[in-house]
Amino acid sequence: MGTMTGRIRFHRLGRLLAWAALACAASASAMTIRELRTLEANEKDGKLYANYYLVGVIEGLREANDLVERSGQKPAFCINGRRLEPSMARSLYQSELIRNADSYEADMPVQLVLSAALRNSYRCSP
Repeated sequence: MGTMTGRIRFHRLGRLLAWAALACAASASAMTIRELRTLEANEKDGKLYANYYLVGVIEGLREANDLVERSGQKPAFCINGRRLEPSMARSLYQSELIRNADSYEADMPVQLVLSAALRNSYRCSP
């Protein structure tokens, strides 16, 4: 009986940690679409900085997704051996913005766009 209670607590803890990681990824000074565009347009190396930011967002989302999966929950997206490299961050972001242009406003976080891009591009099998 103690083992089952421990498993339930561990499962709840894992779920709590996963949600905490996702909340931190979404709220920790999240850059908006407008801010990313401004960075690209107004800084000397703005496009390079924006690319680094997009890569960081992808890596953060992937880590949070892996944590969810390790805790036994259903992940938001599934790589399943498919290619997902840092160089793909920009194209995933831009493709999602183009594909669902009516869904996004300039004050929405970049993480929202990339999260949807990963869910749409790396769907999990039912």
